[in-house]
Amino acid sequence: MIAGAREVSDNRTMSSNARPNPLLGCHLSIGRGFSAAVDAAEELGCSALQFFTHNASSWRMKPLTAERASEFIERRADASVEFVVAHTMYLINLASPDDALHVRSTEAMIEEVRRAALLGLDAVVTHLGAHVGSGRGRAIDRIVDALDRVDASGIFGERPGLRVLLENTAGSGTTMGSSFEELLEILERLENVGAFGLCFDTAHAFAAGYDLRTESSVDETLSALDRTVGLDRLGLIHLNDSKYALASRRDRHEHIGLGAIGREGLGVLARRAAARGVPIILETPKTIDEREDADRMNLAAVRALLKDRPDEQEGP
Repeated sequence: MIAGAREVSDNRTMSSNARPNPLLGCHLSIGRGFSAAVDAAEELGCSALQFFTHNASSWRMKPLTAERASEFIERRADASVEFVVAHTMYLINLASPDDALHVRSTEAMIEEVRRAALLGLDAVVTHLGAHVGSGRGRAIDRIVDALDRVDASGIFGERPGLRVLLENTAGSGTTMGSSFEELLEILERLENVGAFGLCFDTAHAFAAGYDLRTESSVDETLSALDRTVGLDRLGLIHLNDSKYALASRRDRHEHIGLGAIGREGLGVLARRAAARGVPIILETPKTIDEREDADRMNLAAVRALLKDRPDEQEGP
């Protein structure tokens, strides 16, 4: 057993924080404003929500004023959305061996967390980046340094309960975080480990070689996760089907039940997560058959799976 590994809990129930209504939602746009994203989530019947706080493909972040933040906080207080998470921009590379890019990524990460704190969010999800040839060991050093600097900024003290969740990856190229052991090594080296946790993306895990197609394979994967990172550090599930096969190392999300993972495994995992009170966010494609109602259809599919009655779903 590697350092920091832990005893396995009973993954067939995962019942530590059961709640009558699972925290379920999807990633939505803030194109019409933060409060409008809450409106859209409520219209879809969501109790959870994920968004970018700015253009995810640009280093530039539009200033977040206290007025905009207060407006969002007030709207959320009147909503049925109980869990809100921000996803960081795509440009951040905490593992980069390039000093200038590493500094820029770290500063951007601090700003992402600061914005989440101003908005009163529950968590921030981030990818770890790629070592682009510098090697896994040096990349872990860089990632730990960057995350410790986020902690040293003092933001967590301003927003108690806010956590940064490290997202597992599909393992393409030199990207970091595709194995549970690698994620554990990073988490165990952080100065303030309690401020950090895991976002488990099903499509990424499947592409990295963790089977999720059946009840037994889901429980085997959860047992492996518990032995390493620990289920107590699991703060969020990104529930996505995968367009490509097991261990493909290709990151491409698919509609629920229409990909290589399938309804059985996704249903088991969703029910395990719900029994533990872990929020579920969908990052499935936004259109299906040229229709714009893919979010509604994927949410309906997951709600049917949570009831263990997949035949009730409206689609996809």
